[in-house]
Amino acid sequence: MDGNNQTMVTEFLLLGLTGQSEKEEIVFGMFLWMYLVTISGNLLIMLAISCDPHLHTPMYFFLANLSTVDISAPSVTVPKALVNHIVGSKSISYSECMTQIYFFIAFSNMDGFLLSVMAYDRYVAICHPLHYTLMMRPRLCVLLVAISWIITNLHALLHTLLMVRLTFCSHNAVHHFFCDPYPIMKLSCSDTFINDLMVFTIGGLVFLTPFTCIIVSYAYIFSKVLKLQSAHGIRKALSTCGSHLTVVSLFYGSILGIYMHPSSTYTVQDTVATVIFTVVTPMVNPFIYSLRNRDIKGALRKIILRS
Repeated sequence: MDGNNQTMVTEFLLLGLTGQSEKEEIVFGMFLWMYLVTISGNLLIMLAISCDPHLHTPMYFFLANLSTVDISAPSVTVPKALVNHIVGSKSISYSECMTQIYFFIAFSNMDGFLLSVMAYDRYVAICHPLHYTLMMRPRLCVLLVAISWIITNLHALLHTLLMVRLTFCSHNAVHHFFCDPYPIMKLSCSDTFINDLMVFTIGGLVFLTPFTCIIVSYAYIFSKVLKLQSAHGIRKALSTCGSHLTVVSLFYGSILGIYMHPSSTYTVQDTVATVIFTVVTPMVNPFIYSLRNRDIKGALRKIILRS
């Protein structure tokens, strides 16, 4: 590449999802509505859990942490896109972009780790009900969440440092509403082999470890459920897993194919899938858990009646 194209990039341009101003108005309205629903829905879940002593159990402790992540994850990306639209700007500074990448990776992976911890909790509750209190001690629950935060933040730091080492030249237009790592890597004029290698190895390990834990947990759960004699026992056992399985399917169904291929093959379909797990999934999680969970509905009803 000649010297004229070696101008260092100090900012990126976020072109949005459509690149057309009239369609971006619709996208802005949708994102604003979904963000407000996400914040209010997850805050209600956290409020219900904190106000009802009956919900001070391991399962709802993990759910409260999941709601915290579901508020934080879209807060990393959506507000900047909304502000840019309001002020008529598409720019994001280099440092802001790298910050977005760090927290985007951290919160996205934390979602997966929390879902795996919740699957283990359901495994203990169904397969070892008599030892549940002993096995899921408060100290262990806090430790599982703390370890998950440490792993996901170290993983995010690794990928952000690898991103910082890349050189960005004259091209700085990103066809997305935030600094998604793959579209950013496609803009680099330096070799991204190490970055892609880390995504496939370390990233794959961090992604597949909680996913494998979920699969193994539910394999034991279904094996236990199939041995139950009564239909009522089967329904009761599966009812405690229904909401969690729905969230797992939505989260991993959208994310599974996006980051498991080279950055050079990132497509429009990947962009749509990214929107699903960064914006849509955090929004629908509270509805899934509240509509299918009698305890949460009861706690919310008490809050409404009390107010």
